[in-house]
Amino acid sequence: MNILIRSVDFTSGGREIVREREVAADTLTIGRASENSIHLPDLAVEQQHIFITQGMEGTLEARAAGTLGFAYDGVNTDHAVIDPAKGGEIGLGSYRLQFAREDDGRVVITQRKAEAETGEARDRLAGFGLSGALPGKRVMAWAGALAVLIAFLAVPIFTHLTRPVDGEPGDGPGAVMMDASWSTGPLSSVHHGLEDSCESCHVEPFVAVRDETCVTCHEGLGDHAEPRRLVAGMPEFSGGEAVLWDIAQAFNKPGPGACTDCHTEHEGAGRMEPTSEQFCADCHDTLDARLTDTALGNARDFGTLHPQFQALVRPARGAEEDRVEISANQSDFNGLKFPHDMHLSTTNGVARMATRLGGEVLDCASCHTPTADGVRFMPVDMESSCESCHSLVYDQVGSTFRSLSHGDLDQVEADLRAADRAPRRPVASGRLRPGQYAQGGIYYGNFSRVSVPNLGNALSDGGLCGECHYRDTSASGALAVHPVTQRERYFQHGWFDHDAHTQETCVSCHAADTSDAASDLLLPDLESCRDCHLGETALEADVPSSCAMCHSYHPRDGAAAAPPQVAARRREDGG
Repeated sequence: MNILIRSVDFTSGGREIVREREVAADTLTIGRASENSIHLPDLAVEQQHIFITQGMEGTLEARAAGTLGFAYDGVNTDHAVIDPAKGGEIGLGSYRLQFAREDDGRVVITQRKAEAETGEARDRLAGFGLSGALPGKRVMAWAGALAVLIAFLAVPIFTHLTRPVDGEPGDGPGAVMMDASWSTGPLSSVHHGLEDSCESCHVEPFVAVRDETCVTCHEGLGDHAEPRRLVAGMPEFSGGEAVLWDIAQAFNKPGPGACTDCHTEHEGAGRMEPTSEQFCADCHDTLDARLTDTALGNARDFGTLHPQFQALVRPARGAEEDRVEISANQSDFNGLKFPHDMHLSTTNGVARMATRLGGEVLDCASCHTPTADGVRFMPVDMESSCESCHSLVYDQVGSTFRSLSHGDLDQVEADLRAADRAPRRPVASGRLRPGQYAQGGIYYGNFSRVSVPNLGNALSDGGLCGECHYRDTSASGALAVHPVTQRERYFQHGWFDHDAHTQETCVSCHAADTSDAASDLLLPDLESCRDCHLGETALEADVPSSCAMCHSYHPRDGAAAAPPQVAARRREDGG
């Protein structure tokens, strides 16, 4: 059967809205479930309340699907035969379904909802709602708003103002009540311990977190720059940004340049994300335009605009330390005579001696030992790294070999003076080694003529000390050795983590295998790092790199100078 269903609704202004749709089905269902042919969203109506089927001689039969009946022409029943030609009305809850047959012969069911203000509708629905037991909507709305203000505003403010000066944070006695309800999200992992102690950071109600509150815990932070130069180097705000800052400062928000400009909280558990590249570029992209006397080069993106690396070196013997740009021929005098290429060779006499003593030729790891955190390297130690080849034995008494105390010049001088006065047995007996150890044999090694160490020639070019050390011409004494510098850190304003580059070999960045002088500055330049590292948004980069990967906004000395994400990774790894 084909039935036209006409729904009549009313707007808030009383205008009638009529919608029509045609349903073709053997059985017409009426109920509260949305899949019914006629959907009546009323609690007084069952999910499937009435089934309507085709009857005899053009009539329709309506049967109740459940135990609840319906009203047909004002009479309660569970079954009715409806003649559309004569008309009829079914009442279900607050809805009325009127049956009729139009001039074209189509059966029409008109669906209307009874007016809510009528006494009939109100009485019929009273058993299915709370309106009869509760106050009016306006009263309920004002009561709810008042309850929210008391619980989540008045109580926290009152308990904050009346708490004792020595009140305990968190849930202890004297703590602020209901303050956690104002939290916009969990704190980061580093501040997780303050989750239940809002007043630790939010000292004053409705006042943003101030810098002085942050530094009560974060002591010893280095200034990014001298405060007046920092302000002078910042670009002026304009347009909408200036308006936003005016509004923020009208509500006591600190800044620009405040701690909360970079370190935002309540953004989820985990570590705080490093500052974006654009934050740094806002000032450093055109810094020379505002600070005309700055020695810093402009920087915007590591892949497109970044100054060449500068390392702290001593360019020549007797020169003062200075930060200079890295170049291919740059030198750093460290007080040593050490040819890397000789020690890294796999075929020369050094290699032969290394295989006889240790079984393997020397490589970088033979002398350079990483620190426990993997970031840097320990200073090279004479006793553990050098003495196996460069012996400091200067005398034998019976079966005991006496060695010089490396680094203790007074003791070395005393030992050599005593050795010069004592009689010695000949160093060479005149006998030659036979076979493969003889000159020309595969195990023969003629490094230099064996000489007995003495105070007079210790600092000569081939002497016991002079083989590796320079004479200090500014000092007096037989063993005036030039001080040796082993730099812990070349880059004073940047950070490099060797442990993060273990997939590379040493010679990928340091050309030690071709260096014949200890003064060669074996540091990679900017272009070498750009082979892998480009800016934060570079899609073609192996490692997209933000400014915060290598630079810290708060420069400090020592291990604490690591940028936040480097330090965080070491903590996660247990370093």
